[in-house]
Amino acid sequence: MSFPLYRSLPNLITLGRLVLVPAIMAMIAAQRWQAACVVFIVAGLSDALDGWIAKSFNLRSELGAYLDPLADKALIVSIYVALAIVGVLPATIAIIVVARDVMIVGAFMISWFLDKPMAVKPLLISKLNTLVQLGCAAMILAVKAFDFPAGIWFDVSLYAVAALSLASLAAYFNQWIRHMSV
Repeated sequence: MSFPLYRSLPNLITLGRLVLVPAIMAMIAAQRWQAACVVFIVAGLSDALDGWIAKSFNLRSELGAYLDPLADKALIVSIYVALAIVGVLPATIAIIVVARDVMIVGAFMISWFLDKPMAVKPLLISKLNTLVQLGCAAMILAVKAFDFPAGIWFDVSLYAVAALSLASLAAYFNQWIRHMSV
């Protein structure tokens, strides 16, 4: 029995996004800002594209349900850590972003280990958080790549990333506590 390649297209796009993560990090480390910005935007757009294709053509899969959030986490965590390491982003923001994802993944793992697995289902606040995190990172890269003025939006976007990351963590934590009957 063969499986047509087009049925795997969303997952292949997601895998492509995962492959771009180390390349973007290397570009940031080398301060190749224009290349990093362009590749990051391509990676971010691929997130929207794979989701649209999966929904529009009914190509959702169990693998995709796990792979897509993994690719999002790898991209976001890596970009925030890389930007903090090169001193473009406050370390506090990177710590909040990384800690949120580590705690959410940890909660899912605990529920799985205790034979009370939770469905992988992103919350609306989490989708908004991802969008703001990607947008903030893209703006930071654009500032570095094209000498745009950093202005007040820089601080506003950092506060938005911090606030939404913490709000998203609280929402997942609340859901996890109810699920685990704590």
